Parts: sequence; C-alpha cells; structure tokens
Amino acid sequence: MISDKIKHLREQKGLTQSNLAKQLGITRSSVNAWEMGISVPSTQYIIELANMFDVSSDFLLGLNHSSTINVSGLSATDIEFLHATVEHLRSKNKP
Repeated sequence: MISDKIKHLREQKGLTQSNLAKQLGITRSSVNAWEMGISVPSTQYIIELANMFDVSSDFLLGLNHSSTINVSGLSATDIEFLHATVEHLRSKNKP
C-alpha cells in the first residue's frame, strides 16, 4: 500500500512527518493521513514524493516492485560494481 511505502521511505531518509510535510509545503497531519491510509496524496504529491525518495511513481502506487538508484556522479566502475552486487543478490535469493 502507498501508506506503508511513504512511511518506510520517509523513515529510511531519517525524516519525521513534520520534516516531510515542510519539504512538501503541507501540514504534518496530511502526511499522517497518508501514512494511516486515511487519504492518498494527489498526483502532484506522488510525483514530488517519487522525486524526493528516488523511486518511480509506479513503485509508490504498487504497480512496479522495482525502485531506481540515482547513479549520477558515480564512475563507470562504481556503476558496474552496483550492477554486479544487484545480480549477486538476485542469484543468492533465487529458490
């Protein structure tokens, strides 16, 4: 659910509900309502959340279980290392 993803991503970034609300220009109670599943963010805020947390809007909406990693500023060697690490974890977790 989007509520769980918002909370998880917010906590992963070390943000409080108040911090996130301030960055989005909304009230803390709005963020709390999203995380409690009382309401859902508008399209505008889904896009802002996706950009803020470096995930796709599809991921937030539960349409895609993959997330993205911003590799700008990394060398080609670093990107190759990340790719190899992901492939290693995938093969390790296959049944």
